Amino acid sequence: MDLWGRFWVLATRLLGVQTTLSAFERSDQPQSPMRLAEPTKHLEPVFVPPVATDPGPVFRPPGRRHDKGDGSDFRCDYSAMTGWESCSTPQDRSCWLINKATGERYDINTDYETKYPTGITREYFLNITKWNITADGYTFPGATVFNNSYPGPWIQACWGDTVVIHVRNTNPDRGTSIHWHGIRQLNTMHMDGVNGVSQCPIAPNNSFTYEWMAADIPLLMTDWRHGSVFDSSSDGKKATRIRSILLNGTGDVTQFGNPPQKNTSEIPEPYTLVFDEKTGPRPQRYLLRLINASIGSTFVFSIDNHLLSIVSADFVPIYPYLNTSILVGIGQRYNVIVEADPRANGTTQPLDSQNNYWIRTLVADNCGPGISGTKSQNYMQTGILRYSSSSSSTAKPQSNQWNEISMACSDETYTSLRPVLPWIIGDPINKVTGETLVQHVAVRTGSSSGEPFHETFPQAGLAFKNVTGGNRGFTPLQVNFSNPMFLNLDNSQPWDSLWEVFPEGRSGQADWVWLAITVDTDDQTDIAAHPIHLHGHDFAVLQQAENTSFDRESFRLNWLNPPRRDVVLMPANGFIVIAFKADNPGSWLLHCHIAKHASGGLALQILERQADAASMWPPASPAVQAAATLCSSWTSWVSASYTATATPLPDDSGI
Repeated sequence: MDLWGRFWVLATRLLGVQTTLSAFERSDQPQSPMRLAEPTKHLEPVFVPPVATDPGPVFRPPGRRHDKGDGSDFRCDYSAMTGWESCSTPQDRSCWLINKATGERYDINTDYETKYPTGITREYFLNITKWNITADGYTFPGATVFNNSYPGPWIQACWGDTVVIHVRNTNPDRGTSIHWHGIRQLNTMHMDGVNGVSQCPIAPNNSFTYEWMAADIPLLMTDWRHGSVFDSSSDGKKATRIRSILLNGTGDVTQFGNPPQKNTSEIPEPYTLVFDEKTGPRPQRYLLRLINASIGSTFVFSIDNHLLSIVSADFVPIYPYLNTSILVGIGQRYNVIVEADPRANGTTQPLDSQNNYWIRTLVADNCGPGISGTKSQNYMQTGILRYSSSSSSTAKPQSNQWNEISMACSDETYTSLRPVLPWIIGDPINKVTGETLVQHVAVRTGSSSGEPFHETFPQAGLAFKNVTGGNRGFTPLQVNFSNPMFLNLDNSQPWDSLWEVFPEGRSGQADWVWLAITVDTDDQTDIAAHPIHLHGHDFAVLQQAENTSFDRESFRLNWLNPPRRDVVLMPANGFIVIAFKADNPGSWLLHCHIAKHASGGLALQILERQADAASMWPPASPAVQAAATLCSSWTSWVSASYTATATPLPDDSGI
């Protein structure tokens, strides 16, 4: 049955971990690249391209500071691509590989969803452990980390490489998995790493191997709390209090609180970038990859005296534009280019006498909990940009914040996010008749109209209401991570009574799904902006309206090269209309990326082309067998760990 989506809820409990890996080099940080693993006998055979007699290019990727040591031995290897050569130069970074004999190129105009170069296989090992972290001067005992470090180690790969990562869970307290945020997972839904959807959790003292094709690696900014998120959300009511803000793993706890919080250990030095001073006719330019991996805060990122040239949004290349700052919603990623010249672009900002400048991560207005009452407005000074030949290695910057920075909780200007590679948007297969025209789902709270919380999940507080699909009351997402959807792709009707079933698409077609997402008109208690993320796809943002009611008259759809990404900020008191191609069989999540909202049930599970997905992964396939083995280990651990009941009462949605 070729069904583009079924939204449903299933009951269970999840203890999950999502990882974000940063690639920007810094010599004084514990973060470092992982070494490539030696070949292992237990690894399933994977395709490794043979070396041709006239091999293709092997080169160091641009943008790395190879003189600093870290990662200097890493090279892209396209030796299987006879006749090709690297074409990225300091003057033109838009090109990646070129075949001069044929004129064919891999560059920012390449349709990245259907075409990619032939790289090599890179194999890594990750250990999930418990460790004590002192990221901001306050010790966080028993944190879940990777290879005893935070942030985790780099996983390095080039465009077209196949990445194989063996993950072993040595944390004795909980099962976990890794969701590779931003990796499309084309035809590899079973590697998406979502408990209850694509796999069971990895039980303590068990392992699982992930394999997927490489895209990009970002730089990390996050809010930070001292203690487990599960402790704060166990009753479904306590807010997740933010204790400090980290930039690439370091912060200062004493900059927060009223009275200010006290440190229990040495406060680490702020995250530091070092730029080379201008030595030629044009300053050096540096690429920064930004990602917001917060629990609940949307950041406004800026560097004093330095304009940002924004060149990609969620890995999608866009036509560059300049700004003094950039708003990065939870889960969003941007690539920005910064010139190493504080006088560039005619700025009249006063210079720092020692050539040091603050890197700031401000919390956008009404876009993050727990930041009010801080010691001072200096809380956002989370990093330092220094110039190598003249700046002091210890002096704090005396630079001023840009005056014209917007603090509004609103995405980057819609018209600025113009993809280099445009899409032609097709008509929706889920088009409906009536007043709304497109499939409409709305955010609602559990008690907004007198409805009781779901009896199985009394702590659930949020859900998507299917306005045009015959919604049956308050149905927050609930996944069963002892029985992930991946193991049920070959199921047939009758469907679970809690599932939302939607119209079928056309088999074999590049069908489009449109969704309008709003706040429920009957629920005025939810006034927050929601960062909406879709797994497995990019989507076109056909409309993003603020302070506008959703109805037929408010439609102003943009068909001319609309912004494209995988996380979009749904404005408070507004709505979004998104469109994605149903071309990636499997089961995917659409969810709010605020941790409290996701755990409270604000997510939809989408089953895409059920018949196609089932044929890709039949019960006897190695992928299904590996998933079943993982679930067996998980079930055994749960049964042994919880003596009162084999399945303890879940305390959140499972994601």
